[in-house]
Amino acid sequence: MATTPTAQDPIADQALLDACRQGDAKAWEALVQKYERLVLSIPLRLGLTRNEADDIFQVAFTYLLQNLDNIHDGTRLMAWLATVTRRQTWLFIHRARRETPTLDELEDENLSADAAVLGKSDVDRIDRSELTMWLDQGLAHLDKRCRDLLTALFFETDNPVYTDIAAKFSIPVGSIGPTRARCLERLKQLLGEAN
Repeated sequence: MATTPTAQDPIADQALLDACRQGDAKAWEALVQKYERLVLSIPLRLGLTRNEADDIFQVAFTYLLQNLDNIHDGTRLMAWLATVTRRQTWLFIHRARRETPTLDELEDENLSADAAVLGKSDVDRIDRSELTMWLDQGLAHLDKRCRDLLTALFFETDNPVYTDIAAKFSIPVGSIGPTRARCLERLKQLLGEAN
């Protein structure tokens, strides 16, 4: 049974990462077991099936294995895994909906604004995964309520119904717009700081 990861054991995470880098199979098994529940919960919470969540799980941990040498701070491991898993889940959802944009669609006004924030002058040079990771990092730093609200509004369904969102978050329908605006403003600030 997987343990629930906590932010209280950064030394243990650092030790696991160090041991994994040295090829310790038991450390890798312990790390996977420790974060299994977290990684599986993200795609399941976003509406994927257990089989799809298992696929995301495999991708996330493969990505971790490939990037072991790039993760130097054990205190950030849980956030890193959550970000990678959310990104992979969103990519899966977008592929499933056949919403992969063409180069022509990438040249819209919003993406041009993102390019400017990232310091890019040419929209064609923007790496979509860079933008996705950048957005994931911002969402990871939002408080839980804002993160959950923005996820429900923008990523869970094509046309969110405000009455359903209001019921889910126990807030009046009239509060959704102003709350969303505050959360988006905070996300914008976080994204600006991350640049």
